[in-house]
Amino acid sequence: MRHFDLAVIGTGPAGQRAAIQAAKLGKRVCVIERSRVVGGADTNTGTIPSKALREAALHLTGTSMRGIFGDNYRVKRNITISDLISVSQHVIRREWSVIQDAFERNGVELVWGRARFGDNNLLHIEREEESERLSAERFLIAVGTRPARPEEVPFDNLSVFTSDELLKLERLPKSLIVVGGGVIGTEYACIMATLWVKVTLIEGRPHVLGFLDEEIAEAFQYHMRQHGMTLRLGEKVSKIERAPGGLENGAHVTAMLESGKKLQAEALLYAVGRQGVCAKLDVDKVGLKFDDRERLKVNAQYQTNVPHIYAAGDVIGFPALASTAMEQGRLAVCHMFGAPTQSMPHLYPLGIYAVPEISMVGKTEEQLTEDAVPYEAGVAQNRELARGQLLGDETGMLKLLIHQDTHEILGVQCIGTGATELIHIGQVAMAFKANVEFFVDNVFNHPTLAEAYKVAAHNGLNKLRHV
Repeated sequence: MRHFDLAVIGTGPAGQRAAIQAAKLGKRVCVIERSRVVGGADTNTGTIPSKALREAALHLTGTSMRGIFGDNYRVKRNITISDLISVSQHVIRREWSVIQDAFERNGVELVWGRARFGDNNLLHIEREEESERLSAERFLIAVGTRPARPEEVPFDNLSVFTSDELLKLERLPKSLIVVGGGVIGTEYACIMATLWVKVTLIEGRPHVLGFLDEEIAEAFQYHMRQHGMTLRLGEKVSKIERAPGGLENGAHVTAMLESGKKLQAEALLYAVGRQGVCAKLDVDKVGLKFDDRERLKVNAQYQTNVPHIYAAGDVIGFPALASTAMEQGRLAVCHMFGAPTQSMPHLYPLGIYAVPEISMVGKTEEQLTEDAVPYEAGVAQNRELARGQLLGDETGMLKLLIHQDTHEILGVQCIGTGATELIHIGQVAMAFKANVEFFVDNVFNHPTLAEAYKVAAHNGLNKLRHV
């Protein structure tokens, strides 16, 4: 029986980073993967495929250049699923190679099979025709989550499906109902609307992406409507029905709302919540506890209620982002082996790859108001920037939240072209506790979208000086 210093369950972002970090600390490490490929949901069904789909959609439809060439500009007239999926598959295959190469270079042993706990230091690894046992001093659970599939929803993976099945569709539907206004639901709703699919999005809360700064959320919702989407906010689905036969026969799906409305479309994407898979690991045998969605609770060091078992990534809940999962995996390993670390969780950025992109770091206006922190907002519109004009971005904006007394930057909110890249300038400035004058004194390349920081800084300081 093989013995390891650390056994990592799952090869998604958290598992990858944890395993490699432990190997760099000189530990004997294995990482266990139950699927036939590495990368977890991030590489195979989530982050990478959806972003590849987004980039393909923006390119082929010409959306990113319509501000310059007009609303009718497009690269290709008839776009098929195969056009879109081929891009995703190319990127996914490349990622498989990158991940496995990283494991090999760092001496991480990749173990294929389904893991389940036998006792405190023992795992059973089950494969189709064989099984083995391995032991470890410590464990990190990074199994991620899967889309929730309630029994009352009539999934058939053709006309009613989750995000996992969307990339397997044989053709684009003419109309689509999206249930759920979280990150996954809004990203796919925007991508499909970009492809001229008639989209209706249903969200039970009054805003999509409820964690966003309210002004950014309102701007985003305005943009969604401008792209032809119908938003049913503050509405809940009571029942979903589908006609027999599937999309090939022109069948439709009906979503009945609690308000009495009936919405119909060719297809329905169900994107309400995600479900863990901890029960299949037999975690009860080692005393691990999980909630009703099979998520594990951890402390600040990512330890579960069993001290030698850690967890990271989507399996521990919000924010469930690949970027934060990687850092969680690294920090967990450093803690378990006593390696010094520095971490700034209050400056972890959030990125939403919708159309347009959205990103934020630090506090929102609503959070600062609730905490009674005196602040002012400095705003720059992309249409004010030469680069914004060159890109045809008329809707993007960047907002700096500035402490009224100290001029410290308390938060940065961004929507528009390159938002998920631009946010890191503000993130670094906040990490070094720069005040807003830093952006006034700094020189940015011209023309760039980064100049928005200087414009927003001037705007905020002018408000503070009442000029």
